[in-house]
Amino acid sequence: MRLNNERPAGTGVILVTFIVAALLEVMPLSDSLNWVRPDWMLLVLLYWVLVLPHRIGVLWGFFLGLYHDVLVGTTLGQWALAYAFGAYFMLAAYKRMRVFPLLQQSAVVFLLVGSANLLAFLVQESVGRTLYPPYTILYSAAASAVLWRLVCAALRWTQLRFLVR
Repeated sequence: MRLNNERPAGTGVILVTFIVAALLEVMPLSDSLNWVRPDWMLLVLLYWVLVLPHRIGVLWGFFLGLYHDVLVGTTLGQWALAYAFGAYFMLAAYKRMRVFPLLQQSAVVFLLVGSANLLAFLVQESVGRTLYPPYTILYSAAASAVLWRLVCAALRWTQLRFLVR
């Protein structure tokens, strides 16, 4: 039984954070920096799954992935599958992830982002639209792992400021 102050709130704020992440995904960068672009939408998705697992889950990941597919013009379903995969594994490990120290959380994020990017690469490879070499997956995963705590701090502030629960 929920009390009045325990109702879910802040869905609009969560959607705005995903829109900001989408803007960061398509922000133009030089060719040398484009290889190390963090996967902003996946990072934001992982954060919300970590702190609100009862509200944000695999379905959110799937639809965000479809949105990402349309946004960047890739094979439809490629990022939907990858984001659903990332959300599923974060959902399965969120209790452990919450108590991990900083370095261990970043390592898990590196593995999740790297696995999701590898899955997206394999989908591209299967349809013959590979646009980049496979080792570049590690650059994005490493950049995402390095920025994980910064993303957590910014989203935690947003969550507390706008009472997202």
